[in-house]
Amino acid sequence: MTQPIPQSPHADPAPQEPTLIGVRNFRDVGGLPTTDGRRVKSGRLFRSGHLAHATESDAEFLGSLGLHTVFDFRNGADHALEGPDVELPGVRNVNIPLSDPADGSEFWKMVRGGGLAQLRELLGEGKAAARMSRSYRTMIRTRTAEHSRVVHALAEDSVPALMHCAAGKDRAGLSIAVTLLALGVEREAIVADYLESNAPHNRYRVRRGSDAPEARAPEVMELLAPLFDARAPYLTTAFDAIDEEWGGVERYLAEGLGLSPETLDRLRDRLLD
Repeated sequence: MTQPIPQSPHADPAPQEPTLIGVRNFRDVGGLPTTDGRRVKSGRLFRSGHLAHATESDAEFLGSLGLHTVFDFRNGADHALEGPDVELPGVRNVNIPLSDPADGSEFWKMVRGGGLAQLRELLGEGKAAARMSRSYRTMIRTRTAEHSRVVHALAEDSVPALMHCAAGKDRAGLSIAVTLLALGVEREAIVADYLESNAPHNRYRVRRGSDAPEARAPEVMELLAPLFDARAPYLTTAFDAIDEEWGGVERYLAEGLGLSPETLDRLRDRLLD
């Protein structure tokens, strides 16, 4: 079952996000609180699903944000499936492929065409959720170079920025989480923002390869659900990996991501009120 979304962690009631037609899971992470009483600036850091299907009006809105950089964390299989991002004039698009719980083309074959017996074998009895938690832990431990590149870019010249993957939940969600940890945002607020990906208008639309009723039978969709849900244990597993591998966020930022105190100060000056 999808977890309920807790009360928004933002300081004030957030303005209504625009209704984008071809882009899912878009939001501004401004307003999230830090442990020292500051807040993330609005209009500086955004997250979403992919931009490949953005309509003309979507692109017009995204172009109005004054973006410097779009970070696309999708891999080649994602691009082959959905296509490249639409071009936004004057905006730099940086593709940094990250490990994906999807595991590329084989995953999408399973999602789109896997029969009930196959899905039971691969995803049943908690295997889907375990796969997701394992992938988050792996991304934290093996993708420090990529996450370091993103956070250093934000500290230097890449703000305002939009981060996205396919659904805007896993790879983008974890990259946003890493950035927010570097800013000193409270873990509870990071998790609450992450869980907003479960809102009906944010969720990735799972497409099956057949319109036959059995392709979207209740048990099929229940087996697939953990792969497309945002669940708090996935993200807390990543936090646990940081604590286990580096002994806490401070050493993770310094040793794992190579962030100097000066770079952290620049990042926080750019992104915090």
